[in-house]
Amino acid sequence: MLTPITLLLIASGLGLIGWLAGRGRAWSFQRVNGARVLAARPNYHGWYVALWVLVPAAAFVLAWSLIAPQLILQSVLASDAAQNLPQFGIERDAILSEAKAAASGQTAAFFNQKAEPLVAPFKLAASRFGLIGLVTTLLIAFAGGSFAFLRIRPDFRARSRVERVVMAVLLVASMVAILTTFGIFVSLVFETVRFFGMVSPVDFLFGTYWGPDPMGSASNIDVSRYGAIPLFWGTIYIGAIIAMVVAIPLGLMSAIYLTQYAAPNMRAWVKPALEILAGVPTVVYGYFAALTVAPAIRDAALGVGISSASSESALAAGLVMGVMIIPFVSSMADDSIAAVPQAMRDGSLAMGATTSETIRKVIIPAALPGIVAGVMLAISRAIGETMIVVMAAGAAANLTANPLEAMTTVTFQIVAMLTGEGSFDHPATLSAFALGFVLFMVTLGLNFIALHVVKRFREAYE
Repeated sequence: MLTPITLLLIASGLGLIGWLAGRGRAWSFQRVNGARVLAARPNYHGWYVALWVLVPAAAFVLAWSLIAPQLILQSVLASDAAQNLPQFGIERDAILSEAKAAASGQTAAFFNQKAEPLVAPFKLAASRFGLIGLVTTLLIAFAGGSFAFLRIRPDFRARSRVERVVMAVLLVASMVAILTTFGIFVSLVFETVRFFGMVSPVDFLFGTYWGPDPMGSASNIDVSRYGAIPLFWGTIYIGAIIAMVVAIPLGLMSAIYLTQYAAPNMRAWVKPALEILAGVPTVVYGYFAALTVAPAIRDAALGVGISSASSESALAAGLVMGVMIIPFVSSMADDSIAAVPQAMRDGSLAMGATTSETIRKVIIPAALPGIVAGVMLAISRAIGETMIVVMAAGAAANLTANPLEAMTTVTFQIVAMLTGEGSFDHPATLSAFALGFVLFMVTLGLNFIALHVVKRFREAYE
């Protein structure tokens, strides 16, 4: 069975042949009567032919990979073996999926015997449409290569044509992030509007009690149960207050030490060890917070007479989250401090300032935009964290300032609302999209603030 990957490999091989053919044709025009007459180097002519072979063929393969499965399915359904299938429902889809898996060699046993007669039609349809795809790919590649090959002349400017294609590819690559962000925004807005059609935005954004009932009636909604203030407060308290109290001082001081005081040998060991923290999976931090930090905080609180301390607390999640985002603050601060010209340091020291005074009054102010940008990035990372909160902070939506009590965040509730068995037409499920939209806008705003700070206070050094 010819898969899309196989067709793409065939197209790539034809592209290589086209490159060799185009380059060889260009070499035949390399010199006429001893004079150089080509308007572009032979390699560019080769790339021109290769692109005309590969791009149309690859575009067809991608489109065919979406169309062919439907054509195969329709062919199977039109066969005599599919006449006894149920017309609709999960059972029909399960039988077809089992027959398709058996036809492709993924399974040999049959859970439902009705799938066995469909294996042969699936194989026949897959072979037929695979052959159609192969022939069409070869024809498109040959047509594109022939068109490009015949256009090669001594005065043909192949370089400009190839560079236009490269520029188009770079433009598409640069637009991926923008289009992805736009797609996320549109999908969130659509579902959020549906939610706000059931629950008032005022009740949602300013209510102080959160307790949706996913199994309750969607037609009789208690809007007082959808107040998200406790979630917003928990997110800010854990991610933007407790975590930042840990991450900002430790990250900034580690950056100052590594750039101003540490010996080269020490920096070569400490900086990679610090940045390893950024590569530790968040679920590992969650286990550490739940099994080590949270019990230690509870035992310490009980030891000083605080009997209300919980084994799930905002303090435990915030402390571990702060440790997790230290590399974000430290790396940005390190790069910003290192970018301050040595002449500014030397000038301050030459005026009689001590090293600490130079750091406080010259280096830190000069590196402040990068430091602030790193802090904003760290806050965005912290308020979007899920696993640590799930495992260490608890699920209670408490509006309290006591860090020893259980507390939840927006991200935890998004997971809770979307992983249950509730309908996507129920307000409890749709509330996850509204929470995601608010979180999206907050992180977007933090990024804009960071960009504005960098742009406003950035200084150019020579």
